[in-house]
Amino acid sequence: MDTTRLGTMADTALDRTLAGYGSIGFLIRRRWWPADPRPDALAGKTAVVTGAKAGLGKATACGLARLGAEVRLVVRGRAGGEAACAEIRRAVPGARLTVDECDVSLLAEVRDYAAALTGPVDVLIHNAGVMPTERKETAEGNELMFATHVLGPHLLTALLRPAMTAQGSARVIWVSSGGMYGQPLRVDDLQYDERPYRPTTGYARTKRMQVVLAKLWNDHLEGSGVVVHSAHPGWATTPGLAKSLTKFAVLARPILRSPDQGADTFVWLAAAEEPGRRAGLFWHDRAVRPEYYLNSTRESAADRGELWDACQELAGLPGVVEEADEADPSAEAGDPGAAL
Repeated sequence: MDTTRLGTMADTALDRTLAGYGSIGFLIRRRWWPADPRPDALAGKTAVVTGAKAGLGKATACGLARLGAEVRLVVRGRAGGEAACAEIRRAVPGARLTVDECDVSLLAEVRDYAAALTGPVDVLIHNAGVMPTERKETAEGNELMFATHVLGPHLLTALLRPAMTAQGSARVIWVSSGGMYGQPLRVDDLQYDERPYRPTTGYARTKRMQVVLAKLWNDHLEGSGVVVHSAHPGWATTPGLAKSLTKFAVLARPILRSPDQGADTFVWLAAAEEPGRRAGLFWHDRAVRPEYYLNSTRESAADRGELWDACQELAGLPGVVEEADEADPSAEAGDPGAAL
């Protein structure tokens, strides 16, 4: 049996048993996974990373800066963002970094941020995440996890579309979670109004929504030069994990990945050549992964359409991308409000 087949079989076994989610999976898989991007793969490019002041977001921003990108760290709280910048500059001397304040769970802030952002966007990474212990709503009345993981990123993608398509090529990456495998797309309860409220269930549901939206966005942007992917980091040690899943973080500490290991695939997706040729896929450890393990978690085309339409309506956007483009040519000319 050739080594390639052996590697594929081992990789699949690691994935199906969850053994690959920890640091051991990372260390084993890197023996056969695709090559690193060129050291200057992102030179002259601009990357926007949400939730970038700690954990996976900061590690992703650092990895992008190391490849030459100018990175905009989108954070809640400037002090935390500046501290992250200082750490990244120590790791990557000469890194070009900007701290942008924006709470992506608030649509008004997302609109203000997109309106103020000038210049091209080559990489957009939706990383910001939360897992409150109790159901919470934003000041705009949206459930917090849905607003942070789904609605805000959806709107930000729409508003930055002209800045991305103007480049002729760009990449959008949704940071999902392996936890989404256990939940279907619940279009009947997007805002998690049902009781009892379970944080891990709500988190997994919104992470499933992200994977579905990534595919939908890729379809809508086909031919624009913008490719969209989603990926999960495995089990990585982050401040969010320690706060939200304290017992798991303690018990799993010996096998957890470092933030850099968890962020590796996001950086690779942003910079390597292969992800530019294969779009709309779900990744982990630089390989395409199944989106479903259980038939009970598969959604219908009608469900996907309902999710899209709900996000469009809640974000105050037109119902269909193509109709918006046909109705107003200024969508491609740089009018964020008309872009989608």
